[in-house]
Amino acid sequence: MSMMDKLKSMLKGHEQQADKGVDKGGDYIDERTQGKYRGQVDTAQERMRQELRDQDRGPDQPPR
Repeated sequence: MSMMDKLKSMLKGHEQQADKGVDKGGDYIDERTQGKYRGQVDTAQERMRQELRDQDRGPDQPPR
């Protein structure tokens, strides 16, 4: 079981809290780096949100 699978199973049913956590984490990194890596942080946040949204689909469904 990969680390992402473990995270998805722990966060199942808590999607709103997970989304808030992704936002807070990104904001914290932006603050600490003074916005130097804002583009990369935004990309990482979006990818994490997409991974969390994809957890409800089964293995036979194609990615969005």
